[in-house]
Amino acid sequence: MSRFWTFLTHVHALSGPVLMLLYPLYASVMAIESPCKLDDEQWLAYWILYSFLTLTEMVLQSILEWIPIWYTVKLVLVAWLVLPQFRGAAFIYEKYVRENLKKYRGGRDRHHSPHTSPNVSSGKGKNKFVQFITPKKGEHEAY
Repeated sequence: MSRFWTFLTHVHALSGPVLMLLYPLYASVMAIESPCKLDDEQWLAYWILYSFLTLTEMVLQSILEWIPIWYTVKLVLVAWLVLPQFRGAAFIYEKYVRENLKKYRGGRDRHHSPHTSPNVSSGKGKNKFVQFITPKKGEHEAY
């Protein structure tokens, strides 16, 4: 029984990096190469949520050390975010992140509006740095 338990411990330890990093990395590369936008949203949302989860873990590390099942709970959560059967990352992004962005922006989406330009500053919540690093129309052809 001890060999079996050791085997399960190793599988559990390896499943985290594979599920949280290797598979999402592979799927993200495949999403970039595919013409479908739906998979791009899933993997961008995953990386946003994974970054948020990692930062939260760093801040709450001293508390999470006292929760013995935290790693298993995190593994199950990430499996739900990652697996294509559930598309959890896209779901959370659609339900919570996008809704809060709409509230913050006042219901307008500047990326989809043909009448707004990233160079035009309305003086309301626009960040000059973001405008500086955002490629202007025609700049991406140089790459």
